[in-house]
Amino acid sequence: MKPLAVIALMMLFLPAFAQDDATQLNWLTDLDEAKEMAKENNNPILVYFNGSDWCAPCKALKSDFFETEAFALRAKNLVLVMIDYPRRVDIISETQRAYNKKVIASYNPDKSFPTLVMLNKKGKEIGKLSGYSSFNSYKDTSHHLTFVDEFIAKNN
Repeated sequence: MKPLAVIALMMLFLPAFAQDDATQLNWLTDLDEAKEMAKENNNPILVYFNGSDWCAPCKALKSDFFETEAFALRAKNLVLVMIDYPRRVDIISETQRAYNKKVIASYNPDKSFPTLVMLNKKGKEIGKLSGYSSFNSYKDTSHHLTFVDEFIAKNN
């Protein structure tokens, strides 16, 4: 009976692991590195301003949008940058925290979280979308997908 239980458990959890692999994204934390990649690949840069340990809408956007297959497909045409602004000091290094504060001052001076900023390959802002509520429109992220699609289409 035990082998049957093990097989049943594997069948339950295997799809969850497969989904994680399908939506695994390469988030950079250095905007200068992202600009170099954007120039090489001729892709726009999507900067995600996140409060990873305190921002409930950021956590909801992560699961409702960034961890979906729909976003993963679009991410192939973007250079992704995550600028985290956590409250806990052990999440990122002091050097990274100082760097993130400079980027926030330049591209998210209102300190609105979550915020998505689209940059061209030179680092010039070409679009911005702030806020998210998983309670509105039944976790509808269609406006986030439209935001991303608009700049991917302009870039092609």
